[in-house]
Amino acid sequence: MIKRICLTVVLLSSLPIMAQTPPHFCDQLESLNILIANYHYNPKPLNDSLSSGVYKLFIKRLDEDKVIFTDQDLAIFRADSLKLDDYIRSKDCNFIEKYIKTFRIRIAEAKQVIDSYRGSEFDYSGVDSLTYYRTKESGYFDDEDARSKYWSKRIRFEVLSKLVEDDTLLSRIEQNFTQLEKDALPLVFEKLQCQLDEIENSEGGLERFVTETFLNSFTNYHDPNSVYFNNADKSMFENSVSTTTMSFGLYTEKNEEGEIEIAYITPGGAAQFDGTLEEGDVIRSLSSGTSVVETNCISNEEIVAFLSDNNHNRVIFRVRKKDGSILSVPLSKKADKPMENLTRGYVMSKDFPVGYISIPSFYTNFESVHGMGVANDVAKEIYKLKKEDIQGLIIDLRFNGGGSMMEATDLCGMFIDRGPVSILKYRNGETFTVKDANRGTLFNKPVVIIVNSYSASASEFFSSLMQDYNRAVIVGTPTYGKSSMQTIVALDETNAEFGFCKLTTDLFYRVTGRSNQSKGVIPDILFPSMYNGLEVTEEFLDFALPNDSITVTVAHKPGKKLPLASLRQYSDQRMQKDEGFRKIRELNETLLRSYIKRDTVYSLTARNVFGDLNGYNSLWKDFTDYFEKRKAILSVRNTASTEAIIEHNKDEQQLNAFSMDDIGNDLFIEEAYNIIADLRKFN
Repeated sequence: MIKRICLTVVLLSSLPIMAQTPPHFCDQLESLNILIANYHYNPKPLNDSLSSGVYKLFIKRLDEDKVIFTDQDLAIFRADSLKLDDYIRSKDCNFIEKYIKTFRIRIAEAKQVIDSYRGSEFDYSGVDSLTYYRTKESGYFDDEDARSKYWSKRIRFEVLSKLVEDDTLLSRIEQNFTQLEKDALPLVFEKLQCQLDEIENSEGGLERFVTETFLNSFTNYHDPNSVYFNNADKSMFENSVSTTTMSFGLYTEKNEEGEIEIAYITPGGAAQFDGTLEEGDVIRSLSSGTSVVETNCISNEEIVAFLSDNNHNRVIFRVRKKDGSILSVPLSKKADKPMENLTRGYVMSKDFPVGYISIPSFYTNFESVHGMGVANDVAKEIYKLKKEDIQGLIIDLRFNGGGSMMEATDLCGMFIDRGPVSILKYRNGETFTVKDANRGTLFNKPVVIIVNSYSASASEFFSSLMQDYNRAVIVGTPTYGKSSMQTIVALDETNAEFGFCKLTTDLFYRVTGRSNQSKGVIPDILFPSMYNGLEVTEEFLDFALPNDSITVTVAHKPGKKLPLASLRQYSDQRMQKDEGFRKIRELNETLLRSYIKRDTVYSLTARNVFGDLNGYNSLWKDFTDYFEKRKAILSVRNTASTEAIIEHNKDEQQLNAFSMDDIGNDLFIEEAYNIIADLRKFN
């Protein structure tokens, strides 16, 4: 359940260039410590164990690829591993200066090393090797020679990767290698320099990156879902679970030249309404008041954060048009419904009509006491679908990361006739049973819910409730495993520059008393998946909360048992025979065996890099080509109500056509339809 505390915020001020303790860092850290101690579900004591845990997270995240720091740096840093708790207790925050200073020095040295190779002749004969150890961690640079050798190999690998990316014929690459390498080298040097510049060029610069990495390490030590937010982070999170958002109505991405480009303009949004900006325009800079972001050597994530910031409601976009002209375009945010939070019902048919609704997130209306978010939208779509005489309903929760628990509770009430929906547990050990107080149901025919390993939190809340009441067949792969609730709290209600904390305050349990935490919801029918074995769920995160169970005080009354054994048998038989499911299993097995969990060493030559990268690309090409050519069995159409809504909107019609095409060609949705057909036979 998301609560909003202290809604008025201002932009985090830019931090100084010289290494010194950034303003507010000590106060932020003190506030975080107090908030966690007073409100976190299970706060951990400020002791050496905390110090060691926070230190490990902090160092790991500062240099995740271990290409910045040296062994000597780590020897100096390690002295803090058991002292961080003492620093926090005594409000001595000067320790952060050494990390800021060292990081800046090592970044500058890396750029110098890369620059020193300009004009060099590189050896691609295989004298050096590329090493991939997926099953054990690499170390930091042990001396200057190791660092120089790394960047030499990195430059050569980037060159060869670009040549493979640009040409699928090895013979042509080898025949024209001298000229191709000459053309690629300047682009590779620029790319690597830009990557090193991205942190420094972001708003707040390297100082903010280091301090916020520490603040997040401190919160994540208590659990992975407790997170420090600056203002932009908070805005982006709330937009992701909101019915409406203030936005500029455009999406950006990095093009092949590394420039930030307008990739898409939202129909009806601020950019389209203004009419000056176009897809393909290259953004040179963004300015809002005194805040200016130059887009040279900056990540697209930083651009998204700047544009999402609640303080940047009017921004001047300085863009290069396709004809080369430079324009400065002032644009103000406009209320818009996020495209990602569009919930729409479709009718699928083969032998009979079945409704399909994809729920992208459990979004809500933060401005309304009564919410009126995704649950209300789904109710409207079900009402429209019932007019189409649907014989069942498929609810797609794949990649739904959660959102409002209130919305999930309301959605549960549409499918069960009163009773408990969840049990909450607070930090003091007390529990509270959440009930559906409304009599009656909105839909009584068969329901199949599709989930995957990225279905989390509120998605698990809803799908496990439907499973426990025998109200739906859950299909897909085990879910993410997050059964905790967070509250957004201001670090200092009088000074918004301090930022916010999304803090874990409660746990929720199934009506059976069991928890989905770190285990997820186990589907009744398991589908093959590309993501099997990728370790992307919560149980693999550092300091994830453990799984447990509680005593039930209000028993639920499940409906008639579903014929799961028979449904599973029929579904498994179909999937074993289907070539598409076989392709998915084979892709997953090959990815795990040959790329994700492999240890390998090969000589740095054009032929070897081509073989490695082209093998990976060919694997995906074969997979995508099959599904692009695969003939859909299901026909998909809009409800009559949707047709009337989009009748005079060409942009909506185009987006809608893409959605229907995706639904009709989705193998998992097709199998969900078949399971509903089996259910109807049993009923």
